[in-house]
Amino acid sequence: MTAAVEKIVWAHAERQAAFEGWIAGVAPRHGLNLSSLVPASADASFRRYLRVGAATAAGGSLIVMDAPPPLEDVRPFMHVADLAAAAGLHVPRVLEADAERGFLLLTDLGDALYLDALRDAAPAQADRLMREALSALVHWQQGVPAAALPRYDEALLVRELALFPQWCVEREFGITWSAEEQGTWRRLCQLLTASALAQPVVAVHADWMPRNLMPASAGAASPGILDFQDAVAGPVTYDLASLLRDAFLSWEEEQELDWAVRWWQQARRAGLPVDADFGEFWRALEWMGLQRHLKVLGIFCRLKHRDGKPRYAQDLPRFFAYAQRVALRYTPLKPLVRLLEPLSGAAVRAGYTF
Repeated sequence: MTAAVEKIVWAHAERQAAFEGWIAGVAPRHGLNLSSLVPASADASFRRYLRVGAATAAGGSLIVMDAPPPLEDVRPFMHVADLAAAAGLHVPRVLEADAERGFLLLTDLGDALYLDALRDAAPAQADRLMREALSALVHWQQGVPAAALPRYDEALLVRELALFPQWCVEREFGITWSAEEQGTWRRLCQLLTASALAQPVVAVHADWMPRNLMPASAGAASPGILDFQDAVAGPVTYDLASLLRDAFLSWEEEQELDWAVRWWQQARRAGLPVDADFGEFWRALEWMGLQRHLKVLGIFCRLKHRDGKPRYAQDLPRFFAYAQRVALRYTPLKPLVRLLEPLSGAAVRAGYTF
């Protein structure tokens, strides 16, 4: 019995008509079989991806990005794709673009993700995959020019941190902080922001995590790299923190430290601007990770309440555990524990493990 083909659903007839007009125009140039169009994936944004058979593609298919304006802008993706390809990294190539209407035709890197490979991998295989991801990160930071990217500045850091009280504290848990608690939060934000801004600046992917990496294919220069449209010029530890303390996959701290040391050694050999004191580097990485985890707690709650995507909230305990670990370790950050405990409840008090 043949499996049913998943249908492509359009929220608006006008968007569907725009897509059908565009794809009909580009199809002859690439030998597209429009009857083969199927959903490929979706993410936490308003973008989604479709897969279509193509006579000209080496793997027999291409990818369509559907990114409806004004909710999404494909131009940053196109810009970073060019920068990464010029650096010799393995990223999708843009074959056709309608930036005004938010449609791209891309090369297809396949559907094997690091996240799935790591979940099923034996320890030796997981170590090999992660080392490849670490090497690719050094390559990214060396090859993609930070000067060509928007700056991850104080205003952006502050806006990101503000997502936590707005969406996690108030909307998800219905808690209103006292004036004293608000003051504690402001001081913590100042500490985390100052730490991030004090770091050397490199190209930051901003979501260098297993869900956005693909195991290296034969002949590829690096693992496949996806979803780089939010790349910025920012703190050197940011992407490593994203990889080691992921939204959907966690490691024992001894393993995190092992991989962090390996990246740090490679980065120093490559001439990247990393602290010569690994202890100070690790502190900066943990504080950077904490900023990201607080931001993600806010984003996951926003996805649930604003965007109708509740599944992301299932991983809130993982991020509370990350944040609790770091806050307990560094004296200036310990006041955060009092803000977290009413939210994370039994999971944090019991020492949630993953």
